[in-house]
Amino acid sequence: MKKSDRIAASRLWMVIMRSHRALALLAEQSIAKVGLCRTDFAALEALLHKGPLTISEIQDKVLLASGSMTAAVDRLEKLGLVVRKTSPRDRRARVLELTPEGKRLAASCFEKHARDLEALMSALSEKEKEQLYGSLKKLGLLATEKLEEQETRLGSSKERATK
Repeated sequence: MKKSDRIAASRLWMVIMRSHRALALLAEQSIAKVGLCRTDFAALEALLHKGPLTISEIQDKVLLASGSMTAAVDRLEKLGLVVRKTSPRDRRARVLELTPEGKRLAASCFEKHARDLEALMSALSEKEKEQLYGSLKKLGLLATEKLEEQETRLGSSKERATK
């Protein structure tokens, strides 16, 4: 590859962002076809694959704000898809569990969504998927490391400022 053929980081960033936007919109359309919003689907999917969880545990897994997660749980509870139970480990905490109807709907929705994603990803060969997975994972881990370093430096600066 000649130097002039080099893909600049800014160009790669734009390709990643545009791809993410288009993929996210298609994924949301796939979820909407089954009558759910992304937040509700994410909560159901987490409970389907991880079993009973607290609201904060679901929130951590699906990366949603507290208010969004609580609203989603309220909607799912109203629809009879989840129930809140007392936690055996902490009486103050409430654990969410799928109802039988919730399990049926979550499994059905997830299977349909997974098929839609498989069809979309069929543009890539297995080798390309493995390479892309490895590259994005590597990039994400580095970005996470940098963020943690920044948080550590910021925390140290705040400690010095308060002394």
